[in-house]
Amino acid sequence: MSDGAASTTDDLALIERLRTGDDAAYEEMIRLHGGRMLAVARRFLRVEEDARDAVQEAFVSAFKSIDRFQGQARLSTWLHRIVVNACLMRLRTRRRKPEQSIEDLLPGYLEDGHLERPASPWRPETADPAERSELRKLVLESIQQLPEGYRNVLMLRDIEDLDTEETAEQMGISPGAVKTRLHRARQALRELLEPHLREAVA
Repeated sequence: MSDGAASTTDDLALIERLRTGDDAAYEEMIRLHGGRMLAVARRFLRVEEDARDAVQEAFVSAFKSIDRFQGQARLSTWLHRIVVNACLMRLRTRRRKPEQSIEDLLPGYLEDGHLERPASPWRPETADPAERSELRKLVLESIQQLPEGYRNVLMLRDIEDLDTEETAEQMGISPGAVKTRLHRARQALRELLEPHLREAVA
C-alpha cells in the first residue's frame, strides 16, 4: 500500500471515530495536525497567542462540522482551509486600522515608462540548508512588511497554494481584485528582497 493510500485509509478511520464523538480521536487529530496548523496560523497572525487561539477555534469548528466533511479532500487539506479561514476571520474582526499604502514599496518609474532602477539578477539558489533556512526566514519577514490586504492575498496564493477563485472567496473580494493585489504584492516583495538577493557585481 502506498503512503498516500495508507494516509487516506488512516484519514477515513479517524473521521469515522470523530463522527462517533470519540474523545481520543479528537486528541489524535490535534496531535497529528496541530503543529502544521499552528505553522499556518503563524504565517497570518503575528501574535503567538492569536495564532494558537485561531488553531483552537479551527479544531473546535472542525469537530462540530465533521459530519459535513465529504471526504473529497485529505483531512489535512480540509483542516488547513478551516485554519486559514479562522485566521482571516480574526484579521477581519479585530479593530481596523487604516491600511498602509503599498505605493511606497512598489518600484518607481521614469517619465518615459522605464523603471527608475532596472531589476538586477539575483544570486543563484543555494543548496546549503542553513542558507536556505535564512532565505526562507527573510522572505517570510519581508511578506510581513506588506500591507495586510496584499499580504493575505500573496499568502493564500503563493504560500498556501489556493487558486484565484478560492482566494477571492476567502478574502471576500472579486477574482479580479485578487489578481491585481497579487501582482502588486509580488512587485513590492521583490523590491523588499532586492537589496538582499541581488547578485554581487564583480
